[in-house]
Amino acid sequence: MKKVIVLLMAALGFCYGSAQQNDWSGVEKVFGKKGAVQDGVFKITYPRSDLKVKVGDFSVEPGLALTSWIGFMKTISNSMEMGMNDKAMIMGDLVLLDKEVAPVILKIISEGLEVTALHNHIVGETPAVKYVHFSGKGDAVKLAEAIKAVFSVTGTPFTSQMQSSTATPDWSKVEAVLGKGKHNGILLQYGFPRSEKLTEGGMEMPAYMGMATAVNFQMSENKAAITGDFVLLAEEVNPVVKALTENAIAVTAIHNHMLYDNPRLFMVHFWAINEPEKLAKGIKAALDKTNSKK
Repeated sequence: MKKVIVLLMAALGFCYGSAQQNDWSGVEKVFGKKGAVQDGVFKITYPRSDLKVKVGDFSVEPGLALTSWIGFMKTISNSMEMGMNDKAMIMGDLVLLDKEVAPVILKIISEGLEVTALHNHIVGETPAVKYVHFSGKGDAVKLAEAIKAVFSVTGTPFTSQMQSSTATPDWSKVEAVLGKGKHNGILLQYGFPRSEKLTEGGMEMPAYMGMATAVNFQMSENKAAITGDFVLLAEEVNPVVKALTENAIAVTAIHNHMLYDNPRLFMVHFWAINEPEKLAKGIKAALDKTNSKK
């Protein structure tokens, strides 16, 4: 009988704990907006709709390459009180003007968070944009308050602004090559997860926590721009660089986003403007050099 009671309590605790894992109401209250939940990851995004960024004559939409994001995951307790566990970890990156970088890094440190990377994602843009990646562990609501304080030293709008364009591009030729993507105004977006188990600091990271190769298309008349980043093992970096370059897709950055990832991951960023189908074929050639789910 005692064993049955213990098992019943454990089962009830698991059910309650699972519900708690998806309760992010306290975090949403801090940000004043709803987030999205996928595979145990709660994500809040802040497009830099205040920035008017161009690469040459091409105007970059916030959703193409200018969206800050914060991902939250609950850390799981091994005790029977796992349902009472409110600890979390956060990761993400901030889209910043050059003048915002130093104040943001100072604020991240003062709020008890960690800087994990600082770099460019695209090349030749005006004004210049940098990306600061961060992480933290602790109480979920306190982490939310800390990262919101970091946002407060930037010009990031806290209220969403709808895209002005009502265009509905024809992405059929791209989807014939890469499969069905996410349609978002004049954008087409893809996420290709890795096949391996990926961890950061010993904790398994789902694809939604920035662990999937991201490919974003933005239509402009009869051509499209693409950008994003491949999530790669060391031995895949140069084969992917070669495939992209041979398909007239420029490599714009190679770097890490995390500090304690296992296996070690490298992010290869890219940029090109061309006919959508040609871009899709170039991305497919590079994806074929990776251990990604397509």
